[in-house]
Amino acid sequence: MPVLDIVAHRLYNQQLERPRLHTPNEVVAWLGAVQAQDYAGAKWALGQRLKGVTDADIEQAFTEGKILRTHVMRPTWHFVTPEDIRWLLELTASRVNAVNGTMYRKLELDEALFLRTNDAIIKALQGGRHLTRTELAGVLEQAGIIAEGMRLGYIVHRAELDGIVCSGPRRGKQFTYMLLDERAPQARTLDHETALAELTRRFFTSHGPATVQDFAWWSGLTIADVKAGLAMAKPQLVEETINGKTYWLDSSVPTVDLGSPKAFLLPPYDEYAIAYRDHSAVLDLRYAEQAKNTIFNGVMVIDGQVLGNWKRTFTKGAVVIESAPFRPLTAAEQGALAAAVRRFGEFLDLPVILPAEWERLES
Repeated sequence: MPVLDIVAHRLYNQQLERPRLHTPNEVVAWLGAVQAQDYAGAKWALGQRLKGVTDADIEQAFTEGKILRTHVMRPTWHFVTPEDIRWLLELTASRVNAVNGTMYRKLELDEALFLRTNDAIIKALQGGRHLTRTELAGVLEQAGIIAEGMRLGYIVHRAELDGIVCSGPRRGKQFTYMLLDERAPQARTLDHETALAELTRRFFTSHGPATVQDFAWWSGLTIADVKAGLAMAKPQLVEETINGKTYWLDSSVPTVDLGSPKAFLLPPYDEYAIAYRDHSAVLDLRYAEQAKNTIFNGVMVIDGQVLGNWKRTFTKGAVVIESAPFRPLTAAEQGALAAAVRRFGEFLDLPVILPAEWERLES
């Protein structure tokens, strides 16, 4: 399988090429989890994997609890589904707590204190209430617990990892927390082996071709757990060796022909960039130095290759796009990116202002 096939299959499996799902919940379930510390960007990540949806549609799904946002797998936020949130936490929380251990000790947060903070949070949220982090700080302070700055952040983070709280509906632009039991009563529990096999299958099905190291990076699990999960998921996967590296992917993926040029305007932390330890399949070595500190920013992808960065600003009822390509773009590439920008504008329901060098291609 040549490198081009790696990117073609990843684009297809990640639902960027020929999206085949219908709701935000389906996309998040398919991918397993979607990194979401950049909330606006994560909504666009889902939007690109669905046909005809808008930012408002994704926001509504979040408001209704059809997708949730919590700390899971690694010490950062992810979108997960209400059906999957509990077994994902049970599978990965111990690893995240281990990573957080140094900060717990630095902030004088121990297990006895977490019992107190969780108890106070449960009492405050019972009955379907949803509170902001600032409001939770007040609750904790009334319980005699110092809760400010990073200390507050890690207290709430731990409540997420313990399966006590998850995201509630936003209040204006502020995020709120609800009890997980009340927000996601349908959340499933799975035994460790079943959960491990399921997450492994989902990753390689939705992100493959990928390596064991890629899955370990994405999931935060140990290499031992990753290999155990792979052993259970192997019957549904195929193995490919490319340039001496072993990749795994879904056994039923069809031949994928991208057509050229095919452009995507991916948000910061998109799964196409963030989910892999090794970026060599999507980033030419010539641009590695330029991309070193920007690969997790918004990236312009053409024919599966990361060829630059982009950012957006809002002004006078429009969205302005700025670009920083790693090399001069051809007219055809600019035209493909202009089409991707217009789709972004449709997603936001706003007119777009293209980079000056693309303006002649806007029509």
